[in-house]
Parts: sequence; structure tokens; C-alpha cells
Amino acid sequence: MAELEKTRRRDFIQKTIYLVGFGALANTPLKLLAKERPRESLLVLHTNDWHSRIEPFPEIDKQNGGMGGAGYRAALIKSIRDKEGEVLLLDSGDIFQGTPYFNFYGGELEYKLMSAMGYDCVTLGNHDLDNGIDGIVKQLPHAQFKFVNANYSFKNTALEGVVKPYSIFKKKGLKIGVFGLGIELQGLVPEKLFGNIVYNDPIAAANKTAEHLKLVEQCDAIICLSHLGYKYNNNKVSDLVLAEKTKHIDLILGGHTHTFLNEPTLAKNLINKNVMVNQVGWAGLRLGAIRITFEPFINTNIAVRLKGEQSISIEEI
Repeated sequence: MAELEKTRRRDFIQKTIYLVGFGALANTPLKLLAKERPRESLLVLHTNDWHSRIEPFPEIDKQNGGMGGAGYRAALIKSIRDKEGEVLLLDSGDIFQGTPYFNFYGGELEYKLMSAMGYDCVTLGNHDLDNGIDGIVKQLPHAQFKFVNANYSFKNTALEGVVKPYSIFKKKGLKIGVFGLGIELQGLVPEKLFGNIVYNDPIAAANKTAEHLKLVEQCDAIICLSHLGYKYNNNKVSDLVLAEKTKHIDLILGGHTHTFLNEPTLAKNLINKNVMVNQVGWAGLRLGAIRITFEPFINTNIAVRLKGEQSISIEEI
């Protein structure tokens, strides 16, 4: 039984955890750069497209029998927090729709469970609007986390002022900027459900928001919660396209295409810097884990950098 539980835990969480390393920022005062800075580290946990999968898949399911489930995820997150202390817990959308729990309770259970797990921030997926804007608003009292999206305009809707372009989190001495991006709703969601929500170019919105977070807010790291999809066979904007056509983003945590990545993908951005892209499938079958680390530095010659080397095994969490 112990060996079975160990195997299940290893399959549930991503098989590798990666280091994201950053050096000194260009606008950091020289007097601070002259001294060695202590190593700082923050574990980012993330999910996407869990589609109201409250319970594990039935045992008779040939592919995922007994896997997933909010209870198991909650226990795993708690065990990681017990060892790590502060973590950043994020979701990339499509929390709603997929089991009778959503049909009966309209998302109440999903938001209550995520609040109990201590989620910090989420973005909206297209299925989160399956009960319309009013369906989200009805469940907001149960949501003790932030909502972000930078490329939808919520003007003249009940979500105006509720969903912000970005949110900033200060954990373990690091200042992390998190913003969201959503897919084109036209054709995916009936107009009567998304109402006056206006879709804007996600690349332009990403560049504008990331630049503000980097240069104005002076965030140590910038994370994009994307519900655009990992990649497509055409010119449709995806996470990989987003990475290549933007700058200042360090990490893209994706959703929508239900892509199981066994390890994050590294892409080059507009200024030839590494961007890490990750997605963990769907239905809460995996929990993503990426460690953001600041390396010690002594002088001003260290450029901002991103490392994608394996750092620790699952058993070490």
C-alpha cells in the first residue's frame, strides 16, 4: 500500500521540478549590487482545466481510474506547504464544467475547495462562463483568491473591478507579478453568456502588462496565467507564440488544450531570453511545481537569466 501511494504521488505531481534563476535587475541600485544577496527560493504550484473533477475518476475508468480528485490534491498541497512554508498556488482556468457537481451546484464546491486549499490567483477559462457572467458573480462569495485577466475588457459588466489585469504577491522576500490572458470567446461561448466582455489582442496586452510589472512595479519575476492553449497547427495565438512575441515574461502557465507536459518547454522571447512554458493536462490529474530561485550575485555583470535545469526530485518536496 505504501509503495502504491508513493507511485500515485509521483504520477500526480509533475515528474521534475525546475529552477527558474534570475540575476540582478538593470535598475537595481549599485550599492545593493555590491553585496552578495542571499539565495531566495519560492515554489510555484499550479493547475489548469480541472473541470469540476471533485472526486477521483471511477475505478472502472480504463485510463484514469482512481486518479485525481480534490481531496488528494488538497492533502498533497498541505504536505508540500508543511515542508516549504509559503508557496504560490495558481490556476489557469476552466475550473467549471465537466461533472454533475457543476450542474447541481454551479461552481460553489469548486470555489470553496480552492479557497480551502489556499489558491492565490486564477484566470478565467471559456468554460468558467458556462453559467454566464452572473454564474461567476453568484459564486464570488466562496472565492478567497484573486482573479486576473489582462486582455478582456469587463467594462459595463458585473465583473468590472473584480477581475483585475494583474495581481502582485510578496512571498519569501520575492515580489511576483501574476497576470492572466484568455482565449477568443466568440465561437466558444454563446454571446448571451459572455455579454459585454470584449476580447483584445493577447500579445499586445501581455507586453503592456509585463512591461508595467517589470519596470514600474519592479517585480522580481513575472508569471502569465494563460488560457490560450499550448500550441496549434496554424497561426492562432498559443503559449509558444506568446513566449516568442513578448518580453519580460519569465513563466507561462497554460491551459485550454489539456496538454500533458512531462517537463516545461523553454522558448526564446523577443530579446532572446528564455521563457518557461508549462501545462499539466486536465481534470486535476497532475499538480505542476516550478521553483523560482534567485542566485547569489556579487557584481553588476550578471544578466537576467532563466535556468531550466532539473533541481530536485519529487521525493524531496
